[in-house]
Amino acid sequence: MRRRLLGITIVLGVAGLVSFAPAHLAGQPTPSYSPPRMPDGRPDLQGTYDLATLTPLERPPGMKATLSPEEVAKLEGAAATLLALGGRPSSGDRAAPPKGGDGSRGAAGNVGGYNTFWLDPGSTVTIVNGEARTSLVVDPPDGRIPPLTPAARQRLGALLARPAAENDPGLDPTPGAYDDPERRPLGERCLLGFGSAAGPPALPNYFYNNLRKIVQTPDRVLILNEMVHDVRVIRMNAPHLPSHIRMWAGDSVGRWEGDTLVVDTTNFNADQLRYAVAVSPGRTLMMVESIGAKEEERLNGPGKDLHVVERFTRVANNALLYRFTVEDPGTWERPWTGEFTWPATDQPIYEYACHEANYALENILRGARQRDAEAAKGR
Repeated sequence: MRRRLLGITIVLGVAGLVSFAPAHLAGQPTPSYSPPRMPDGRPDLQGTYDLATLTPLERPPGMKATLSPEEVAKLEGAAATLLALGGRPSSGDRAAPPKGGDGSRGAAGNVGGYNTFWLDPGSTVTIVNGEARTSLVVDPPDGRIPPLTPAARQRLGALLARPAAENDPGLDPTPGAYDDPERRPLGERCLLGFGSAAGPPALPNYFYNNLRKIVQTPDRVLILNEMVHDVRVIRMNAPHLPSHIRMWAGDSVGRWEGDTLVVDTTNFNADQLRYAVAVSPGRTLMMVESIGAKEEERLNGPGKDLHVVERFTRVANNALLYRFTVEDPGTWERPWTGEFTWPATDQPIYEYACHEANYALENILRGARQRDAEAAKGR
């Protein structure tokens, strides 16, 4: 994972000099385009889409909003070079990494995990209205997520200030963190994709498993996420659930505005602190999950007022335009909006064979008990 993040950081650094390049123009609408229709006359949004992209959520400081074809070609070429370098075979006689890792932020301190072969962070820039974009965020105009409110900064600071576990940086030092499987993060429990891959908003994870499949009926729209097999069920023309019913991905209700599917989502679960929606180089933007919110905090905690509005519009036979607006007055100083193209793909969605109570979670808890026992002997 570190190699992937490092690669993206390097590419963005190059982009500051040479910018982004259009490999495909799937996001460029045709004025006379008329989308295919379902039997009920609504646009047919069905299909499988690949959300992988080199375009970051936020625009790097000092960059312009769009890039020329020459600039994008250089950027995409640099990304391909980095991918090829990272995918070179490892030497069979290389030395073992030091105990505990090399101090990096890679998988377990760079002692194991996915190498570049397994990663698919994206190879092209998103094209919207014929423009090669340098960020998904389009409002504020600087392409940056608005500042956190003072209360949100305080919450985030408290989480980041937790002491690191001495000589064991891979384990959460919070007391009781390994005493209850329900206190482990949602992604680790295989309940929800990490970051905002599951949505809403549905964002690239810049890692792997980037596909989304839309299935559509007059009463429901379903979005299957390849990452952790989440399925969002969007109820059409229905009222929201009562406010005390909270769901991991919120309660999504859809309606049609012309040929655009508009999805309104509220009722997010306060067990996950949705301070923001990604991590960019040098700036923490999101604490996706909290651990074990108290019962009285579930209705009044962070994210209780989170409101996301998504707009899905087919702009070509091989592409959707996806636009979203995020609002939470307890988290950000103002709402913010992003958009990017979802290119269609004929690639299959692979099974994400991950489920709650899997061996990994069992061994995580068992390992903590073993550590407790060893610590007790040493007293």
